[in-house]
Amino acid sequence: MGSEESSQLVWLITGTSSSFGRELVDIALARGDQVIATARSVKRLGDLPKTPSVRLMELDVTAGSDVIKRKINEAVTWFGRIDVLVNNAGIAARAIAEEGGSQIFMENAKINVLGALDVTNAVLPQMRARKSGTIVMIGSRSSWKSEVETLAYYSSTKAALRVFGETLAYELDQFSIRVLIVEPAAFRTWSPNFLTPSITPVKISDYNPLRDGSEKKVAVIHGRQPGDPRKAMELVVDVVRGEGKAKALLEKYGWPLYLPIGKEAEDAIREKTQQIGHVLDVWGDLIRDTRLDEEAT
Repeated sequence: MGSEESSQLVWLITGTSSSFGRELVDIALARGDQVIATARSVKRLGDLPKTPSVRLMELDVTAGSDVIKRKINEAVTWFGRIDVLVNNAGIAARAIAEEGGSQIFMENAKINVLGALDVTNAVLPQMRARKSGTIVMIGSRSSWKSEVETLAYYSSTKAALRVFGETLAYELDQFSIRVLIVEPAAFRTWSPNFLTPSITPVKISDYNPLRDGSEKKVAVIHGRQPGDPRKAMELVVDVVRGEGKAKALLEKYGWPLYLPIGKEAEDAIREKTQQIGHVLDVWGDLIRDTRLDEEAT
């Protein structure tokens, strides 16, 4: 973003009624930036600071691309541009995979993936026109290693969000638009609803021990997550703005694309890459021995 890294930025943040989104609003304002804070209901944003630097927008990320484009086009007029989009709105509808089926999967995908896609596409035209901008995807450590067994759908959609972000980064590089894939570990951001498993049409008794164990695990984790959401989002803002703790690393190594946050995220990613590396080492000869035979000459 060139010289904009040290100047006032305009942020549009989805899902600002709680957790990471709420922290980002406060931190961006403290850095002197302007914020368009969104939520499904602006009534839930009533306690945000009353300042000209904040505008509130009711935005349901599942409303469809046409509705979202109209909303975003209006939002752009408020501060004249959007420099940073943070796709933070998310849901963790939990269920045993065989019990939940495609219904529960889509509950997650509509917000975690399709919603992020529609909001991103609505913001991109004005970023492309200026050849400047940053798209932040709030993913999850769970896409590398699920915290509890009933998070298959949530984990899958967060993995899809990461791959979408990777491809998007490649496509947008020509316009000097950056993508940052943030993958937090266990932070104290869960809402009480996260403790409640989704209602599924059937309960398969074979899964009772696994389901019961999962609920106990969630109950133990809730309220004891080691991560501080404020520190996590301070780091995100440091990276986006090119300052603070991130400044020296950005100057030395450049833009990171990936930003795992929390030791548990680091551990999960290292474990997964080691597992994949082991498979490549053991099965490498067979993996490579799959090309078409040379045609007889």
